Amino acid sequence: MVGAGAFAQSEPTLETKVSGRILMDVGAMHNTDKTLNAKLNDGVAIPDARVGFSAKYGNWKAKVDVGYARQKLSLKDINIDYNFNKENLVRMGYFVHQFGLQSATSSSFKISMEEPEANQAFFNSRLLGAMLVHAGEKFHATASVFAENDAMKNSTDKIGSEAWGAMTRLVFRPLTQRGNIFHVGLSGAYESPRYNADNALNHKSYTLKATFPTRIADVAVQSATITEAKSLWKVSPEITAAYGNFGIEAQYFYVAIARESGLPDYNAWGAYTNLRFLLKGQGYAYTKTDAGIATPEPGSMELVASYNYSTLTDKDTNIYGGKVHDWSVTFDYYINKYMIWRLRGSITRATENKAFNDNTFSILETRLQFKL
Repeated sequence: MVGAGAFAQSEPTLETKVSGRILMDVGAMHNTDKTLNAKLNDGVAIPDARVGFSAKYGNWKAKVDVGYARQKLSLKDINIDYNFNKENLVRMGYFVHQFGLQSATSSSFKISMEEPEANQAFFNSRLLGAMLVHAGEKFHATASVFAENDAMKNSTDKIGSEAWGAMTRLVFRPLTQRGNIFHVGLSGAYESPRYNADNALNHKSYTLKATFPTRIADVAVQSATITEAKSLWKVSPEITAAYGNFGIEAQYFYVAIARESGLPDYNAWGAYTNLRFLLKGQGYAYTKTDAGIATPEPGSMELVASYNYSTLTDKDTNIYGGKVHDWSVTFDYYINKYMIWRLRGSITRATENKAFNDNTFSILETRLQFKL
């Protein structure tokens, strides 16, 4: 009887939690190119609305998120975690694999409101695969294997044998105290050629792309399709630091694509930096789980100055995917535990793109968001 009682006491309980989010955007924008200006129109949008749940039982945890935007449903995070202990876990399913700073922050918690163009162009968002995570005191490390993006959209009888890849993120963080933060990191990845609806390009090409910095409109600011491709390698160093109410985040990307038929290899690169200042708050804190500066506490106010440069133009290969300079200032008000208000102004200079003339895009945009 004693043994049965001990077993009953140690039996884990099932814990469940409902989640959700709503983003509401309003923006006024202008482009110096008449053709693009006709597409980049002022307006309002709900670019993301989600509902989901998570369940935890002992060392196991499951999560499901479904998004809805513009009359379409989309699958977001669908994964199962197994926690070996407080510092180590394995995650399996469909989720964002860690590759640099932005991969540790969900889309609704980007401090510059919109994702840097460099990260859009050189990262893959969610992928179907598995990731090991070690979140230690001084070191953070991840290792992932994954299938290509279209593995969640189409079956193999339509896309053929799925492309695959592997990536890792390594972070050394000697300082993680509130108001005294410093970490350096390095991410790397390999990918085989991706699916393309054109049979001549299927699993023989890569497409890199980024949009103008708004989700009210969906217009590409950069886009390059690299044909006769054999492999893609990319590397991305990062740095994060904070002292008191001042913080800085920076990340660099370099991508190299090897090609067949004697064609020259394709090279592209980009970088961004965020300068952060808490107008109201008690100093920046650090999150060891995601390896980055934590979301400021409720009631905090923050000013963020950001710069992004990225190029998908490689003249040696005669590929003109476009160069982008983007300057922005964002005000973030963390209203309470569940709500954030953001106000963002930016100027984007787009050049060397075969799809359109050199142009300058400006926007003033605001967002009210709720996240449970």
